Amino acid sequence: MTFFKRFLTTLVCMGLLTACNAQKDAHGEDNQAILRLERSQIPAISVQLWSVNHTLKKDFKGTLEAISAMGFDAVEFAGNFGPYHNDPLGLKRYLDALGLEVSGAHVKMRDLTDDKFEQTVAFYQQLGSPMMIVPSDKRAEQAETIESFVAELNKVTIKMRAKGMRFGFHNHDRELVPYKNSTYWDYIAANTPEDFVLQLDVGWAEYAGKDPVAYINRYPNRTITTHFKAKYPATVTNKKPLIGQDVTNWPAVIYANVKSGGTQWLVLEQEEYPDGLTQLEAVQVSKQGLDDVIAQLTN
Repeated sequence: MTFFKRFLTTLVCMGLLTACNAQKDAHGEDNQAILRLERSQIPAISVQLWSVNHTLKKDFKGTLEAISAMGFDAVEFAGNFGPYHNDPLGLKRYLDALGLEVSGAHVKMRDLTDDKFEQTVAFYQQLGSPMMIVPSDKRAEQAETIESFVAELNKVTIKMRAKGMRFGFHNHDRELVPYKNSTYWDYIAANTPEDFVLQLDVGWAEYAGKDPVAYINRYPNRTITTHFKAKYPATVTNKKPLIGQDVTNWPAVIYANVKSGGTQWLVLEQEEYPDGLTQLEAVQVSKQGLDDVIAQLTN
């Protein structure tokens, strides 16, 4: 660790490093709040099961048991339900026995068409999922289709609201490219209702050269769930795609989640596995890194 990094860590632990740290709030004002939170303010921690997609296919129950043992509060589904693909209540009972909740699920728009909507919603309601998030859609990345796509998102949002569930969209770097003097992501945010969830993926924002803290602050109370992924531009060297060993200012992200985002879930997602780590090993390293960041903020 360099002297500068040791210095920053010391400041965080002393409660002196401020969230202004080159960050701006939604109005361009310096945020002078000290990076100090109570443990009770920290959102619950989930894991996106795509992080262990291959492992899950080989051993569904063993993988979930390992995730529970790591101390996660919940899981976010991505289409694999193991032996419970037709038994959401049975899967919920199994998760309850492991002490795991369901923070949400990634669901494609093709499963939310008028002919499939009721069946899809019923499955996730029985599973105990409070929200469904669209993980990606090519129409969100193209000028010719973005407007009609957002209109479709709004239609589903109304239907989902009537069911008592939240609905939203998840970004990659592709939605963070220029569009109409902002980005596709900003267009989606500006043209969807306030209860539409903007699931910011911190890693993809970093990869696109964007400031994740600025995005959380720009859209207050809409980052209900946030993907905590360690990722960075290809030009970065001497870092690893593991939380705590990457480039992201995670204390500032969590602080913005709590103070601006209305965030209920920090959802760890691991898509790279350096140093020969298995999927579960990499998730565990990033989980420990996240735990260390939280300890810095709350001690």
